[in-house]
Amino acid sequence: MKTIDKIYINGEFVTPQGTEYFDLISPTTNEKLGKVRLGNTEDTQKAIEAAKNAFKTFSQTTISERIQYLKNIKSSIEKRKDDFINVMIEEYGGTFQFASVSYDYMIKGFDSAIDLLNSYHFIKTMGESEVQMAPIGVVGIIIPWNSSNGFISSKLSTAIAAGCTTVIKPSEMSTQQTQLITECLHEANLPKGVFNIVNGLGEVVGAEISRNPNIAKISFTGSTNVGKIIAKEAVNTMKRVTLELGGKSPNIILDDADFSKAIPLALGAAFMNSGQACIAGTRLLIPENKLDETKTLIKEVISNLLVDDPKNPNTAVGPMVSTKQYNRVQDYIQIGINEGAEILTGGLGKPEGLENGNFVKPTVFINVTNQMRIAREEIFGPVLSIITYKTEEEAVEIANDTTYGLQAYVNSSNTERAHRVASQINAGRVQINGIGHDPMAPFGGFKQSGIGREFGTLGLEAYLEPRALIQPK
Repeated sequence: MKTIDKIYINGEFVTPQGTEYFDLISPTTNEKLGKVRLGNTEDTQKAIEAAKNAFKTFSQTTISERIQYLKNIKSSIEKRKDDFINVMIEEYGGTFQFASVSYDYMIKGFDSAIDLLNSYHFIKTMGESEVQMAPIGVVGIIIPWNSSNGFISSKLSTAIAAGCTTVIKPSEMSTQQTQLITECLHEANLPKGVFNIVNGLGEVVGAEISRNPNIAKISFTGSTNVGKIIAKEAVNTMKRVTLELGGKSPNIILDDADFSKAIPLALGAAFMNSGQACIAGTRLLIPENKLDETKTLIKEVISNLLVDDPKNPNTAVGPMVSTKQYNRVQDYIQIGINEGAEILTGGLGKPEGLENGNFVKPTVFINVTNQMRIAREEIFGPVLSIITYKTEEEAVEIANDTTYGLQAYVNSSNTERAHRVASQINAGRVQINGIGHDPMAPFGGFKQSGIGREFGTLGLEAYLEPRALIQPK
């Protein structure tokens, strides 16, 4: 049993003024792992004040200084690889496979920020004027419980590259993961106040970050509903916002695809991170005449898909993060049944032998229409809806018939055709014949999947304000 009773403000681990505790529960066993003391509004204000004071000097640092800070953080994190993987498995229920990939992405994120600093020009010429790309100020970083440290690393590395200081509010359910990365950041010897981390509730810590006039920008990853609340509050002080929100990603398998390869890939996209991913490909669009073949392949692949303790290296699907999330997914499976969709595999209840944890049977629905709730709403669990189409044009139309637009997938044996179809989909990223991540390419959503972009040049410029110096001749 662990008690975490410190937050991080102005270069020090300090006891929060808040007195409320939050229990940390294992998703795998539902046994209590420990508890965390939560920060309050006053703690958040102190963190913001520290970041504000630090910004005065940190915003003036050189590119080489920022690169060194990023190298220091990366080096500190590299020393504790096993700890990062193990704490994610224990606290979040992330599978060993997913936790290992997440760690690799986290490390590569610092390399990408360094590469960006080596190539980006903070002073540009536009027309006849000098334009300085100036750091925006104090950034409030608010992140969810899925891949918590990955989000901290990508957002913080971008803020440091831009010369910004930060106040970070992680999910209270990720406290052990947060404690680990805070120790690494502390070891990296950044100037005091450059990063501040306050564990706390969204309606307390997150609300103060959203309304405080000394926060210049918010970078938020989470649900669309919470993103709307943050945006409404942020507009009162004209904060800049980057919102990476929900998704209901379509996966179009075209009729010329090799289904023996495309179906396993589709299930990988649907069930990544046990389905708790905003980019999960949870709507599978297949040609009407390929339904029987698809059903056979899905049953075969899922029969070999291991749902088990996330520590097992072969586990493909682990538990939901909490009983609340488990119940949410169960409710959606029932909704699908009530709507008239047919369960091909999976269904209600827990897999045999895993009753103590928050495990869901990987569930695939057929006879789904795109108007059903299971096809329109983000479930955030291992639930896949199969929708059939007659023509390529109809497939694109169904794919775009959604309030979301974060990521999409296209599979075809003809790369030119796949590229043409991908170019018609209203999503921030479209994966063609695979699943990959390019840390230099922009990431973010169309429509209600968000505002703005992260990663690469566009991600960096979201932390910068252009200042034009005009000198008439």
